[in-house]
Amino acid sequence: MWDVSIVSQLVDSGAFVSENLDFSEMTTLRVGGPARIVAECPTTEVLVDVVRLLDASGIPTLILAGGSNLVVGDDGFDGVVVRVSNTTVEFDEGFVTAEAGAEWDQVVAQTVAAELGGLECLSGIPGSTGATPVQNVGAYGVEIGTMLRRVRLLDRRTGEVRWVQPDALGLGYRTSVLKHTDAALVLAVELTVHRDGSSEPLRYRELFSALEAEEGDRRPSVEVRDAVLDLRRSKGMVLDPDDYDTWSAGSFFTNPVVPDSELTAVLAAVEARLGDVSVPQYPAATGTKLSAGWLIERAGFSKGYPAEGAAARLSTKHTLALTNRGAAKTEDLLALARDVRDGVQSAFGVRLEPEPVTVGCAI
Repeated sequence: MWDVSIVSQLVDSGAFVSENLDFSEMTTLRVGGPARIVAECPTTEVLVDVVRLLDASGIPTLILAGGSNLVVGDDGFDGVVVRVSNTTVEFDEGFVTAEAGAEWDQVVAQTVAAELGGLECLSGIPGSTGATPVQNVGAYGVEIGTMLRRVRLLDRRTGEVRWVQPDALGLGYRTSVLKHTDAALVLAVELTVHRDGSSEPLRYRELFSALEAEEGDRRPSVEVRDAVLDLRRSKGMVLDPDDYDTWSAGSFFTNPVVPDSELTAVLAAVEARLGDVSVPQYPAATGTKLSAGWLIERAGFSKGYPAEGAAARLSTKHTLALTNRGAAKTEDLLALARDVRDGVQSAFGVRLEPEPVTVGCAI
């Protein structure tokens, strides 16, 4: 048990402190047990001071911002939750600098409103800016790593604050060296943007088809943002408190990358189950990327699985999203995740990996 006097020290550091808040109030999945103490940090200076204090005191700490990529167990977290609430966004010639607590979609919206381009394909992604390099978030043919100029980090081992270059982050498909470790905390990101207001080259077929464009075309960022938001809404991927299909962590599983040595067996399993069908395949650095959503549906898990009335279901719009239908507990979500994961592995020999970070629970 740690010293409860830490609350007064957190307040003295400039944090706004609350006690016994449920994670269901702080995450987009709206599940999870209580957080014993929540310290909201409104500025970068307060954030750094609070994390240094907690680390020096050896107190269990969970960093939380938008809560869009987090699954917390039903028992909650018996430590201090540090809420990242620094939100300043600044524009310079060809660059935008956003603090970690800034809502990501608002950062994109501000760049588009300023007639800058490059981030529009990442519209509608929930969560905070600080999470974007951790996950190397991506959508519609663009990853944050392509636009990232540098990242400001707090090294929690030394207490040092410094800017680092993207090549130091080990960016990969939905991952980085920052994921699944507490060694460093993102304080801000600096992104390159197009001053002429044009989008990144269009690479994703569904998007350039919606825009009646050709692959590789560039369009005004505002047009691309609108199209991306329309596509995401059609899949329940834009947060809406009145739509249970958006009570999710977005895509729950990453698209699996199958090593070349295993691909033949996987394709044979697909043919044995489905016959001679076209399997979506994309080249990847370590093999071939397959579509998790495609595999889930072909393994027998349809939209809305398992049935109306279930506490946790696949989205009725998109099989890659696991959703809370209003009263789900974490264990309901995890049971559904295990069912889907094991079903895909049994059908095709491919093991799906979850994208969200789990705390106090396991899939």
